[in-house]
Amino acid sequence: MAKAKTQEKEILSTSGEKLGAISLNESVFGVEPNLHVMHLALRRQLNNARQGSACAKTRAEVRGGGRKPWKQKGTGRARAGSLRSPLFAGGGVSFGPKPRDYSFSMPQKARQLALKSALSARNEQLVVVKDLAIAEPKTKLMMSVLDSLKVTGKILIIADIKAAENNNLELAARNIPSVKLLLPTNLNVKDLLEADSVIITESAVNEITERLQ
Repeated sequence: MAKAKTQEKEILSTSGEKLGAISLNESVFGVEPNLHVMHLALRRQLNNARQGSACAKTRAEVRGGGRKPWKQKGTGRARAGSLRSPLFAGGGVSFGPKPRDYSFSMPQKARQLALKSALSARNEQLVVVKDLAIAEPKTKLMMSVLDSLKVTGKILIIADIKAAENNNLELAARNIPSVKLLLPTNLNVKDLLEADSVIITESAVNEITERLQ
């Protein structure tokens, strides 16, 4: 069996110190980004999040309008059979929205390729850390970590926030508008493409690699 190609990436501590290196599997973090599949995956994610509950009543569903408003002839007005016609204020809506399902599906391999493409497209912005251990759940400490790692803009943090070493991470980061936390199992194309910087823990790299390769 051929050995998987890898690329080296530095592993940093929360203070920005180099602790070693990790081998990123090129079949996950180094593929040629497939723009079409990423576009489909993004559309699928946005469409599946739509409620599709918009509803307008037709003339048959609007209350009232049972009586003819005026006689057919002799008034000089246009003939009318109901005040609930779309021509009148308060009437029904022609071709209005009705509840519908906007969602569509994609093959599992296509979804995996979209994630690999997004990860590979963000390779340069990827910062790998040993863990995100923070002594206390304080925003000030989290900001200090971000400054040490030299990340700016919209920051996506991929880590297992339920792990003991990341115990205070969620509380420390939730008051920072530019930071979004994500579990490795919830990795998605939209958040990856929107982020300017991606911080990922070593354990999350291994979990994602195992799932996608």
